[in-house]
Amino acid sequence: MKYCIYGAALLSAMIYMGCGKSKAITTSMTSGAHSYYVAVNGDDGNAGSIDRPLRTIGKALGLVNPGDTVLVHGGTYNEKVVIAKTGTQGHYITLKAYAGEAPVIDGTGMNVNGTEGLITVKGVKFVVVKGFTTCNFVSTNQANDPKGILVQDGCDYIEIRNNTVYNISYEHTPLDGGCNAILIKGNIADPITNILVDGNIIHDCKTGYGENLTVNGYVDGFVVSNNTIYNGQNIGIDAAGGYAANSVPALNYARNGVISGNTLYNIESSRGPLGGHGAIGIYLDGSRNIKVERNRVYSADRGIGVVSETNGFPTDSAIVRNNFVYNCWCAGIYMGGYLNYTTGGTTNSYIVNNTLYNNDRVAGAFGETEGEISIREQCTGNTVVNNIVYAGANDLLVHKYTSTGANNVIDHNLYYAAGPYQWIWGSTNGTVITDAGEWKNVSGSDAATDIGADPLLVGLVVPDLHIQAASPARNSGVVISSGINGSSDIDGNQRIVNNKISKGAQQ
Repeated sequence: MKYCIYGAALLSAMIYMGCGKSKAITTSMTSGAHSYYVAVNGDDGNAGSIDRPLRTIGKALGLVNPGDTVLVHGGTYNEKVVIAKTGTQGHYITLKAYAGEAPVIDGTGMNVNGTEGLITVKGVKFVVVKGFTTCNFVSTNQANDPKGILVQDGCDYIEIRNNTVYNISYEHTPLDGGCNAILIKGNIADPITNILVDGNIIHDCKTGYGENLTVNGYVDGFVVSNNTIYNGQNIGIDAAGGYAANSVPALNYARNGVISGNTLYNIESSRGPLGGHGAIGIYLDGSRNIKVERNRVYSADRGIGVVSETNGFPTDSAIVRNNFVYNCWCAGIYMGGYLNYTTGGTTNSYIVNNTLYNNDRVAGAFGETEGEISIREQCTGNTVVNNIVYAGANDLLVHKYTSTGANNVIDHNLYYAAGPYQWIWGSTNGTVITDAGEWKNVSGSDAATDIGADPLLVGLVVPDLHIQAASPARNSGVVISSGINGSSDIDGNQRIVNNKISKGAQQ
């Protein structure tokens, strides 16, 4: 199984995704192209040349052929944009901002009709959308579901790059639905494949029960990388399965994807009508074969979830590695099905080489302390190895909620606590274990884990989760394989050096 680094190189080279099957994602290559120009002082009766621009983006998109580019000057465009023409291999249709300018597609005053986006990419191939701000698309009607950018109907080779999305809002009262800033929706029998969502900024969207950036349904092969998401009322990034995106159960989950290099903060339910602390930075929910790596998640309700909300749709074969997760209100990383709600669970997944610090600061939904690592219902065949877990003063290092699940390996971690060392095994609000030996005996775990050595993080007051040169985490982990541990650490440096690996996210 091949694996490569997803980051800046992604934008200039072909990617081979190590997700069980090859999914080639290429950046657009266009030759012999025609360019159409759009400006707020243009006219749709013009030819669309640089000196005689069109007035609307929709008019320009109606003229394009494979290989053509629509260049949009700065200004505000009050229109819904639909890309319904397809490019071809090496001849992408590109919709992008004119160099150095910032066009805004503004939904102020527009009606939302069912599920629709300010930009919709529908049933096409080889398309790029780059450099736009989409904003102010709001629904107060229960039946209407606004999106900033929507990709659906079996699209292939689509790039959504360097856009800004804000104030996409579902505001029906009482709250009974939601919306998305960016949604990749595999809603038909033809899968959506080869999707790149890179370098976008999403902020201040009122998503209700929806999420900010969502990959849902029959989506087979995607990269969500280098995005920044903040001030969210619900989940930041979601790779989902088991919901209403696709009517065929066997097709109804996202698969074979990478979520890499993203930064998420202030992802908190208290910012909207949901209240409480249920929002999650990065969420795998009923998806399969997804890698979550080299992300930074902080000041969220929970950091990273590898869970299932839906019976029959376990999250399977996930790898969560080389991430920084800190200052979240509840669990740093949590796994499994929700108590008294689902039997979906988490199976055959890896939680390796993450650094967790000072999460789990308020009580969970059952009045419990969730723990830095929270293991809930139906977790089977999972591996939790090489993590630095630095607990706060009243924190749990690991909390396993019930007796369900089996064959999980928890070992070779580094545990340190600002207060007492605490664990719970097999109950929601049961006896707290405070002795390391008792913890190892009761859990059957962590025989080779380092308990009590300060990992020497670079910064605590202003968190910097890199390790100092003398850290006991350095080169003390166990190498599984580059396919599991990853090829690079959180900074893009080589992850395994001379067959040695450090605990935590930094080599």
